[in-house]
Order: sequence, then structure tokens, then C-alpha cells
Amino acid sequence: MAPNSFSPIDDIPEAQRDTELQGKQSVRFRGLFRWTIWFLVGLLSAVAGLIFSWWTYQGAESPAPIALQPLVNPSSATVSQASDVSANEPSPARSILGHRAYEEAPESELVALSYDASVKLRAAAAERFESMMTDANSQGIYLTPLSGFRSLEDQNYLFFQVKEDRVQETATRAEVSAPPGYSEHHTGYAIDIGDANFPDTNLQISFEQTPAFQWLEQNAARYSFELSFPEGNDQNIQYEPWHWRFVGDSDSLETFYQNR
Repeated sequence: MAPNSFSPIDDIPEAQRDTELQGKQSVRFRGLFRWTIWFLVGLLSAVAGLIFSWWTYQGAESPAPIALQPLVNPSSATVSQASDVSANEPSPARSILGHRAYEEAPESELVALSYDASVKLRAAAAERFESMMTDANSQGIYLTPLSGFRSLEDQNYLFFQVKEDRVQETATRAEVSAPPGYSEHHTGYAIDIGDANFPDTNLQISFEQTPAFQWLEQNAARYSFELSFPEGNDQNIQYEPWHWRFVGDSDSLETFYQNR
């Protein structure tokens, strides 16, 4: 054998060499086995943790979804709400000095009374008034139509010109006459009534003492007429026993009672 061609192990007897080799292999094996065990333990722990987390998540109640609210400018929301309210609620009726506003009846809807063609009413009111007149006459009561429909021009004269002629304060004049645009006579449903046998009581509170007024109190409702301004009325208008209005159909009822 050539010099320096051997390794130190060659000096060790074969049996001893085998024993040492086996010992080294055993040590390496135990180290590898221990590392494998710890690796498997760690892996199993990780898997168990994942399984536990998944099970816990599945068992928990799902959180309720959060509703997203649109961004709204507070000032615009306030305006919008106010607009909705004003759109749904009826507007208050206009009034002045206790008198409520009324539109002028179309000329095409007015008819002249057969007793006095200068007095006009809407067709339904005219028909019922003439029936009332006829029935009253049959009982010896003679109703006289004094004034029916009035235009804005007519009412303008009755309010302003008469107020000046009598040197009346506006509020005083309003107690007995409505300003133009605020008279029930504009509607074609209102009529002033007198007693033909007592003409001196026409348009006077003393009319309440006549047979005509007493008959109207008991019977006018049969023909859908009612007293417009009774004593203590909520408009604070002077008591007018001669002033009656027709409320016998939907239009007349809405005219006098809507928004009240």
C-alpha cells in the first residue's frame, strides 16, 4: 500500500469501526426522528388552530349589514320637508275684516228669477229658491228676493262709495258690507230676502220680527238654505237675518265650508 494512502480509520479494528459507525448513525437517526416529531406536533397544532377558528367563525352570528344612508344637505332636507307639508296641507282661506274671499260666478252659470229678472242666482240655487217661494206663498207667506249675484264692480260701489258717503270707518263699514272679492253674493249662491208685506224691514235687523223670517227659520233648511250671519257668528259680522245662502250641492258646500 502506498504511503499516506490510508485514513486514520484504517488503524481502528473493524469491529470497533462498525460499532462507532452504528453509534454515529443512531445519533443522527434520533436527531432526525426528534425533529420530525416536533415538526408533526407543530403542524397538527396549526391545523387544529385553523379548524377551531373556522368552527368558531361558523357558529358566530353574522353581523347585520350596515345600511348606508345617502348624504343629505340638512338645509335642503328641511326645505324639502317643509315643501311636502305645505303641498299636503290645505292652504288657509283668505279673509279680510272677517269676510272670506270668494270667486265671481261665471255669467254662463247664472239664471234670472222668474219673480224678478234683475235678481240672478246659480241654476241650482234659483230652482230651489223658487220652490221655496211657491210653497211659502201657498201658506200665506210672501218672500221677496232683494239681491242675488253681485259682481266685483257692484261690491266695489257698495263698500267704498257708500263708506265715503256715510263717512264710515273701514272696520265699521265691514260690519255690514263685504269688501269687493269677499262677498258671498259673488258666488251666485247667496240671496237677501224680504217680506213683501213688511217692506220697511228690508235689510234691517227688524226683519226677524216678520212672518217671512219666522217661516224661513222653520223651513229654509228643507230647500238647503241657511242663514249666513246668525247672531254671534264666528266671523264677527253683524247679524243679518235677511242674508241666506244655498248649500244644496257639492260646489256650494265646498264654496262655503272648504278649509274651515
